[in-house]
Amino acid sequence: MVILDNHLSKPGWCCGYSDGDGFFGDPNFNPDLWITGLTRMATLFNGVTNVVAMSLRNELRGRKQNINDWYRYMQKGAEAVHSANPNILIILSGLSFDRDLSFIRIRRPTLTFGQKLVFELHWYGFTDGDAWVTNNPNEMCGKTTDYTMKTSGFLVNAGYPLLVSEFGVDIRGTNVNDNRYLNCFLGMVAELDLDWAVWTLVGSYYLREGTVGFNEYYGILEWNWIDIRNSSFLERISALQSPFRGPGLSETEQHKVIFHPSTGLCILRKASANLLSLGPCSDSEPWNYSPRKTLELKGANLCLQSDESGTTAMLGTVCGRSNSKWETVSESLMHLSSKLGNGTTVCLDVDSNNNVVVNSCKCLNQDSRCDPESQWFKLVDSTRSGNERKLSLDFDSIVDLRKVFSWNLWLNVKSVFDRFS
Repeated sequence: MVILDNHLSKPGWCCGYSDGDGFFGDPNFNPDLWITGLTRMATLFNGVTNVVAMSLRNELRGRKQNINDWYRYMQKGAEAVHSANPNILIILSGLSFDRDLSFIRIRRPTLTFGQKLVFELHWYGFTDGDAWVTNNPNEMCGKTTDYTMKTSGFLVNAGYPLLVSEFGVDIRGTNVNDNRYLNCFLGMVAELDLDWAVWTLVGSYYLREGTVGFNEYYGILEWNWIDIRNSSFLERISALQSPFRGPGLSETEQHKVIFHPSTGLCILRKASANLLSLGPCSDSEPWNYSPRKTLELKGANLCLQSDESGTTAMLGTVCGRSNSKWETVSESLMHLSSKLGNGTTVCLDVDSNNNVVVNSCKCLNQDSRCDPESQWFKLVDSTRSGNERKLSLDFDSIVDLRKVFSWNLWLNVKSVFDRFS
């Protein structure tokens, strides 16, 4: 499925705060010409069924940005697209490089149509400079997720579809700032069950910012556009390619899965004993998080229990003790903590073999040099059945784009689509 996106008015690399192409009325951004262009594109693809949506403008920004002109022109653009092509979704971006939709909380767009409006969000590690390196990851994750919920995530609870139409990292895995951000980001996307598109598929560019053959380290593909740059990245995001709760899944059978963002896996029961390990989220049995703060396997009369630090976590039948109660601690709200009989606090963790263990809680605050990723877990509401068919990612064959992206597939070069579809 393809989304048409109006990225820039003047061709070039996007985007700069003062590039003259960021907001209505800028030297390179004529609103009337923009609406004419939207109308022509919507008309051109009317009846092309795999074109499912149009995004009206990428990353509004700059000194001229203001809320009144946002409503004035985005509503005009939306109506123009709807009139020319009534069968596609219409996606609206916010202000400040697509990070701020907070004004929708107070004033909703006034349009002649309904049930087809989507809002979009962009979120990268570099959005906050190098703050993921210079700050404690738990504190940084708590701060940025709180900001994102206030500026855009609230739309989910208000009943609007919210699409993360751009996120991405240096896929080589060597950028600490990106790595820390990604763990936090994946936890939030899983919790809210958001749809998304990753930047970017491309491995390189003919020409970018004066450089011929520029190597795109955020690219799924290698420089040659054939090899996969980092197959482990695809494995991590595979759990998020299917919805946890909607569409088409029953809301009457909601349960929890325990998601581990740094691996993209979930906690599963081992077949041979009441021990636990990480595995595909599609294989997860349903968990219940009870009012008394126990994590129980539904229908099994078993609950998650901690033992002394450095030992494996296990399933047990005596669920009233302190070592069976689990609370989310730290500002990230992704440490699952329990108290042992002697009063010692431990956190859920994984070892090098993906066995679920308990250890002393680490990196809870202040220390910026410590990475808590092995101890980050997210309790995710889900209505997936435990026996759903698993996605099979074959990294030795031609890339099947349907397995790389979420519901939307954002391609802006038709030759690429022809090659890989």
